[in-house]
Amino acid sequence: MIKIIITDDHKIVRDGIKSLLQKDSDFEVVAEAANGQDLVDLLETQPADVVVIDMNMPVMDGLKATAYVREKYPQTRVLALSMLDQESYVRQILTAGALGCVVKNCSREELIFAIKSVAAGNKFICSELAYKFLETEQTTAANEQAATEKEALSKCELNVLRLIAEGYTNAEIADKLFNSKRTIESHRQNLLLKTQCKNTAALIKYALVHHLID
Repeated sequence: MIKIIITDDHKIVRDGIKSLLQKDSDFEVVAEAANGQDLVDLLETQPADVVVIDMNMPVMDGLKATAYVREKYPQTRVLALSMLDQESYVRQILTAGALGCVVKNCSREELIFAIKSVAAGNKFICSELAYKFLETEQTTAANEQAATEKEALSKCELNVLRLIAEGYTNAEIADKLFNSKRTIESHRQNLLLKTQCKNTAALIKYALVHHLID
């Protein structure tokens, strides 16, 4: 039997979670708390295997309460409840000691699986948050790559690249940048070499993909 304390400042949310969990014989909801401070007070006399906790609460929020539980009651696992747009806060609460996190609109099956997973000492992130984290990491990696690519090109080369993308010839670019045509040709050749592109069309595509030009 997994003993659970539900912590959320909205009674309707606590009632909803409790109703879902009471249908599973593996769970026993031993107490409810309206905020982190209530949870801290409860744990002094009421042990629990898992605390299901909201992140945004008055008096003491989920982040502080989770850190306290991790320090004072390491045998008690924490499963955080999140909104989908709280990604940065989710990362903080996991760092603070929560073993898992689910969004509030997750399915009953996923919630039950999450509680059983963290009760067993395993980490768990619901599918929606996992996808969101993956998208963020991919975007961050792309931005870092773009920044690296941009740093690899000199300021003059980037200026030439932008003008090439706008359709200007070497002679026209030379006039605009007050350089010789030979200098612009040299920059164009360096751009092709650095980006490993075979021609101007491939160079422009490369620049767009790597966000070197708008």
